[in-house]
Amino acid sequence: MLTKANKRELTEVLLASKKKYRPAKKILAEANIKDYNAIIKKSLENPIKFWEEAARDLVWFKPWRKVFDSSHKPFYKWFIGGKCNLAYNALDKHIGTKIEKKLAIIWEDETGRSRKLTYWELYQEVNKLVNALKKQGIRKGDRVAIYMPNIPEIAVAMLSCAKIGAMHSVVFAGFSAKALADRINDARAKILFTADGSFRRGKIINYKEFVDEAIKECRTIKKVIVVKNNKNKVKFNKRKDIWYHDFVKGMPTEAKCAQMDAEDPAFVLYTSGTTSKPKGVVHVHGGYMVGVLRTIKWVFDLHGDERFWCTADPGWITGHSYIIYGPLLAGVTTVMYEGVPDMPKPDRIWKIVEKYKVNVFYTAPTLIRAMMKYGAKWPKMHKMPSLRILGTVGEPINPEAWEWYYKYVGKKRCPIMDTWWQTETGSNMITPLPCATLKPGSAGKPFPGIKAEVVDKKGKPVPIGKGGYLVIINQWPSMIRTIFNNPKRYIKTYWQEIKGAYFTGDVAFKDRDGYFWIQGRTDDVLKVAGHRIGTAEVESAFVSHKSVVEAGAIGVPDPIKGEVIKAFVILKQGVKGSDALKLELRKCVRKEIGPIAVIKDIEFVDKLPKTRSGKIMRRVLKAKELGLPLGDTSSLV
Repeated sequence: MLTKANKRELTEVLLASKKKYRPAKKILAEANIKDYNAIIKKSLENPIKFWEEAARDLVWFKPWRKVFDSSHKPFYKWFIGGKCNLAYNALDKHIGTKIEKKLAIIWEDETGRSRKLTYWELYQEVNKLVNALKKQGIRKGDRVAIYMPNIPEIAVAMLSCAKIGAMHSVVFAGFSAKALADRINDARAKILFTADGSFRRGKIINYKEFVDEAIKECRTIKKVIVVKNNKNKVKFNKRKDIWYHDFVKGMPTEAKCAQMDAEDPAFVLYTSGTTSKPKGVVHVHGGYMVGVLRTIKWVFDLHGDERFWCTADPGWITGHSYIIYGPLLAGVTTVMYEGVPDMPKPDRIWKIVEKYKVNVFYTAPTLIRAMMKYGAKWPKMHKMPSLRILGTVGEPINPEAWEWYYKYVGKKRCPIMDTWWQTETGSNMITPLPCATLKPGSAGKPFPGIKAEVVDKKGKPVPIGKGGYLVIINQWPSMIRTIFNNPKRYIKTYWQEIKGAYFTGDVAFKDRDGYFWIQGRTDDVLKVAGHRIGTAEVESAFVSHKSVVEAGAIGVPDPIKGEVIKAFVILKQGVKGSDALKLELRKCVRKEIGPIAVIKDIEFVDKLPKTRSGKIMRRVLKAKELGLPLGDTSSLV
């Protein structure tokens, strides 16, 4: 049961002293939305009408007869009776317009190879694959697994499935063979897309080996389609394996688009949880495209000619919504990069921004902190006048990293959209807009049309500045519809914890201005002598010290206090760990959080265990510390 966060009385004083950044006059003058608070207020007067207006930005084969249906709670439905297709709106609708000649995808890998596809070229590639899949018997409702690096073919495969009406199941290419097999078997996929390999830090990662091992346990897979990405020698089973280029060879470049019900499933995406059976989150054609298009256009202030770079991986929801579908729905250019951000030098990211004239840069705090470690000289080496909007995603960003990002990457002119959302929400939920006053470290207010609250276990709002459960108390189009093959788990996980609300599993608090401050997951909350402290808050306190670039905090058993804190700290280059520095850091944390943050030990490390999406795997740190089994570590990088 959640108790009050018991933050020290100084909390509100600290909040009041937080720096605030108002939008630059040029940004505000050009913004699609110019009044943050007014648009939120208007949207909440009638959220259903707000989302219906958003839906009119898309192409529908047949209009809906009803916008929203709550008669079978919590299996909510949107745009009932409407006919549409996610892929049609992301690609087909642009054909015959001036957008068809625009670059849809700019791709580069860490070796320097690059490719560019216009909307017309992407359309043709998708149609060839659609026809090849149909020839293999893939139809509406079938599942297709995709296990590929961040290359253009992953977008082609996703769009092709959506155009047919088959559900794609993209599995992050960092997962192990066992994890891949589990997801294939749960989805009962018939076709599996992969690649011969990928380059990472100059080495070849052989994906085909993982696939060969995985499908030994997968009876439903009929064909494995392999993209020749880096000419890596792989084993080939001629009965089951086929090269991608041979699979689509000779196929027509035109294909019909399936007319889908708005509530027909578009894809299933398995969450990255590794302590139990992964959850297959189901999203549908209609509501998903409405939520994604409205958020990408408003949050990142798109006008139609942007080059948008989201550094996530398509294996996660961020990649689905803001690498593939979002930019294409908006008719802008999406940048894809396959590789690590510091190859061959720490300026690789900034070099790409400059080279391709990126306008919107959307990344994770962990990448920002990694770049901070190398110093400001690297972004300073590159002129990046094309940048207009910056964004962060994946975890709370500490104020120090926010300030660095704003100063050295955005040159104090680019607003930072610190977005909170989840695999289950489909699109941004709590976020500023470019017209908003920004607070470093805060995700801002709920996106227009979204009602969020911070509550206790009984669902009652907690006082300002006090921590509690983050919940969503209304519905939205891009929300999860169910857990694949497990509706009971869907109900139990999201709708039974807090009565009458969607349970996010995150902890947060609100300040007097209604801004939300995300503290981390409920299972990432430390309980020290009865006091609940978010790991994100502890880690942010460490990073506030001038010598620290990143930190991971865990709770370890203590016979008196129940739990005390152990921190794993990465220092900036040139800084040496010492007992004196540990003492400084303890004082720093005590100053930032108070005496309730009892630090048992600090260990200086070179790296932290993370998923490729940038999330610190604290359970791995804890397992190592306590001598427990590590569990599935296949999602680590």
